[in-house]
Amino acid sequence: MSLIASLTSGVSALKTFSSAMSTIGDNIANSNTTGFKASKARTEDSFSQTLRASTDRNSTIQVGSGVSIATIRQNFTQGSLTTTGVPTDFGLAGGGFFRVVAAPTDPTAASDPAAEKFYTRDGNFRADANRFLVNPQGHRVQGVLTSAASVVPIAATAVDVKLGATKPATTNINANLQSFSVGADGKITEFYSDGTSNEGDAAQQSLILWTFKDNTSLERATGNLYKTPKSTLFVQENGLQADTGGAGQVKQGTLELSNVDLAQEFSDLILAQRSFQAGSRIISVSDSVLEEVVNLKR
Repeated sequence: MSLIASLTSGVSALKTFSSAMSTIGDNIANSNTTGFKASKARTEDSFSQTLRASTDRNSTIQVGSGVSIATIRQNFTQGSLTTTGVPTDFGLAGGGFFRVVAAPTDPTAASDPAAEKFYTRDGNFRADANRFLVNPQGHRVQGVLTSAASVVPIAATAVDVKLGATKPATTNINANLQSFSVGADGKITEFYSDGTSNEGDAAQQSLILWTFKDNTSLERATGNLYKTPKSTLFVQENGLQADTGGAGQVKQGTLELSNVDLAQEFSDLILAQRSFQAGSRIISVSDSVLEEVVNLKR
């Protein structure tokens, strides 16, 4: 045991509440980030040193060694949906995620089965030059042919969503894709300049949503993305057609806002700041005591 064990406790407080303030700062900085989920740092007491073992229930003497971060977990509660009117913006009302994959080297090529996979609540998508639906990083949004939406496992039939990929047989070969709509169930209905649509066609596509056994097991990646950890024991990804199995609904022309509660964050920031100051004070007082010990000989 150190001469002044409170020094260790004070240092642990500085480290712990620095991390807590970093977490809160990240939440506040992302209060306007689409689909962002706030994190919460939770603390726990550190190892307690036993100075005297118990011989009866009243004789144990233990001294704690401070505080540490127990977990930093994200809160995956629903954020508010805001209307944008942009047809390639998609908000989610429910617990699911979109899946996006890294585009292949050849931008005109179809899905690459080995492409790295990410998950996101940020539905800020656009159509690229080859009409693939992509996120801001250029990763392709995945779905399935509507006719295969009930196939299990759905991951085996996933494709990169491409608008106007195949015209229905009833559509004039010279007709152009004019617009499209996406229903709450994720089905993409395309409308062509000759008045036809692909509704019910074999090539009609659907956006697919992905759910997990434990969302907090997902690892954060840059750009509002998540990825599954190497150990998938608590992840168990499950692809579902939207509006089924608790995956939630797709809301075209909307985006999900951050779920950061600024009032709560600033309240937590004050508490973390005061705790940090208290830890600093512990070190200052311990230093004064040590100074007295050093000066005993004088």
